[in-house]
Amino acid sequence: MKKIVVASDHAGYHMKMDIIEYLTDLGYHVDDQGCYSDQPCDYADFAHPVAYAVEQDEDIIGVVFCGSGNGINMTVNKHKGIRSAICWNKELSHLARSHNDANICSIPARFVSSSDAKEIVSVFLNTAFEGGRHIARIRKIPL
Repeated sequence: MKKIVVASDHAGYHMKMDIIEYLTDLGYHVDDQGCYSDQPCDYADFAHPVAYAVEQDEDIIGVVFCGSGNGINMTVNKHKGIRSAICWNKELSHLARSHNDANICSIPARFVSSSDAKEIVSVFLNTAFEGGRHIARIRKIPL
């Protein structure tokens, strides 16, 4: 079973905690890189450790949360080998994995329900990369 590493800022904290409980109940090992409360903080402080973990181990999947999903997504995508996608519904989650081989799912906590987030994460974790025509496209992403 894949290891999951998660992080959030204050805006995503409660949703992150819901997802940790959900994934733990499913039997996943979840590594929480912070934040650890809903007090204001900077998403980058918690995004970088997730990106480092995913960079170092292709069996690790990241799930990150912030209010819009944008800031934390931009931060993790600065890392080589990271393909993070903002997913606000299950269809985008599916396409992020199947077409883009995304290894981090970024969820906009202020725009999706906890129930939707669980579905997004479930689809992300259970969708395989299709390969094929998508491989050449993925190889063109890094500079």
